[in-house]
Amino acid sequence: MKRKPLHNIYSKDILRKKLESETFRRTTVSFYKYVILEDPQALRNALYRNWDDLGVLGRIYIAREGINAQLCVPEHNFQSFRDSIDSIPEFKNVPFKIALEENSPSFLKLDIRVRSKIVADGLEEDSFDVANVGTHLNAEEFNHKLGSPNTVLVDVRNHYESEIGHFEGAILPQSDTFREELPLIVDLLQDKKDKEIVMYCTGGIRCEKASAYLKHHGFHNVYQLHGGIISYASEVKEKGLESKFKGKNFVFDGRLQEAIGQEILSECHQCNNKSDRHVNCANPGCHILFIQCESCSEKFSGCCSEECKSIISLPVSEQKKLRKGKIVSNQHFSKSRIRPKIFELYKGN
Repeated sequence: MKRKPLHNIYSKDILRKKLESETFRRTTVSFYKYVILEDPQALRNALYRNWDDLGVLGRIYIAREGINAQLCVPEHNFQSFRDSIDSIPEFKNVPFKIALEENSPSFLKLDIRVRSKIVADGLEEDSFDVANVGTHLNAEEFNHKLGSPNTVLVDVRNHYESEIGHFEGAILPQSDTFREELPLIVDLLQDKKDKEIVMYCTGGIRCEKASAYLKHHGFHNVYQLHGGIISYASEVKEKGLESKFKGKNFVFDGRLQEAIGQEILSECHQCNNKSDRHVNCANPGCHILFIQCESCSEKFSGCCSEECKSIISLPVSEQKKLRKGKIVSNQHFSKSRIRPKIFELYKGN
């Protein structure tokens, strides 16, 4: 009997049609764990076989240092999925973070990749004790800390995440990547080693590394929001606490964001009117992530510029010629850097 392939074999159009035809609901969940895995590749293959049979979709990174997973699971298979996690000794009882809302499909396919690290931090292995992390705070404890004048609050996310939503009063490092942010945070906090440093991120995983990194650099009073913004939002709702988070939480799946506060903190990158609507440029040769209001979306046909708008009006064959040899990946609009023609990425200038 021929075994099923251990990777996706369908086009985006087919995957989208399959998703649209589903008659059941899905639950979006994320989890991570730093734990030594002896054979990441073998584990990857076993997980793919099991989760593909359960209809799980998502993006999962596995490395020798652990696992980082964002998935959406058919509701009728959720317990079987939970059981599959608990059957692996290294992952037994790992906490799940459940999304608050489902306003659009979060994933189209199951994608499990083996990497050198589960979060790219640019740091040498064994350069510091990654297990020496900050003190974890639940939502109530976190809110209490925010009321103290001795607290310095730090957002451990990229600029395009904090732009649409953050805790009021937080330091918002203007970095494009986590690897850029770690040394930047140390520099920003050099004169605050006598303060209580409280950190937060999307789901908690980046704070695990960041808090240990700060402690390595001589910070002693380091705290982190347990489970990140995702768990905070759920706990606040469950316990009836006051939410200190303003705006939307950026998420790394097809939804791009989920509403936590009602405020709109950011502006359209094209007209500067209030907007928190993240989109990718409709020109596949650009695909830059940026904030675009509905009016500019209509004006620019979902593109970031007139140049990209003119390109998507060309025949598909001509568009492919323009894209040939160009690599477009993880590009984000950044006001923190000077780029004369920031959106003309596909031209290779």
